[in-house]
Parts: sequence; C-alpha cells; structure tokens
Amino acid sequence: MTNNAQSALGSSPAPTQARRVSASVVDALVALLCGLAAGVAAGVEVVDGVAQLRPGSPAVWGTALVAAFGLSFLNHVLLTYAVRASLGKLLTGLRVVRASDGRRPGFFRLIGRWLFGFYWMIVFVPLHVATDSSVEQQDAVSLRTIRR
Repeated sequence: MTNNAQSALGSSPAPTQARRVSASVVDALVALLCGLAAGVAAGVEVVDGVAQLRPGSPAVWGTALVAAFGLSFLNHVLLTYAVRASLGKLLTGLRVVRASDGRRPGFFRLIGRWLFGFYWMIVFVPLHVATDSSVEQQDAVSLRTIRR
C-alpha cells in the first residue's frame, strides 16, 4: 500500500461492528419490504370490482424475489457506484472505498462485493449463529468500508 493510500485510509476510522450490522439490516429490510410490496401488487386481482390478494400464486413470490434482488443490486452496486455508499451506509455514516488507495470503487468490484454478500449470508451467518462464534463481517474484493 502506498503512503497516499495509507494516509487516505488511515485518516478514516474503522467502523464499529454495530454500524456495519445496522447498515446491513437497513439494506436488507429495504430490499425485503420493497420486494414484498411488489409481490403483493402483482398478486392483487380485481374480480367484479373487489380486489383480492392471491398469496399462493407463483407470480406473487416470483415478483417479490425479482424485485428484492433487483433493488438489492440497485442499492449495493449502482447507488454505491454513484455515491460510495448504499442506503444503509449513508444512514449510518459509512462509505465504501478501494482498499489499495481509498478512491472510488469500480463497477465490477462492486458487483463482486454484492455477490460475496450473498455467499456470506448463506455460508457464514448460519455458522456464526449455530456456533455462537465471534466472527466479524469481512471486507471483500479489495474494497473496504470506512467511516465518513
């Protein structure tokens, strides 16, 4: 790491685990709630002037899943590419930078980070809960989360 990178990253304190978890919870809730809202909207059927929800319909759950993943992509990749932070990170005072020099993250690295987040949720979160370990979320694909 160069001296400029050390000074750029060194001047920003590392975020606490509480901030990181809070940002993740906000991001997850936004994606899930918007996905569910889209699913409900897709499952409403009007019959004789009466709106009926068909929660068992595959269209409801398919729409909810696609909307949740799409919003997650918009939030974690496109918004982070534009302003260096997802909605949850903006609310908790965090931002994402390149680990090497503290500059703006690249688009493809953000996609890799987004995909790594799903891997983390599927593999490490259940292990952490089952074993009550003290493992902390790690930065991925040469990107770091820092405090603003």
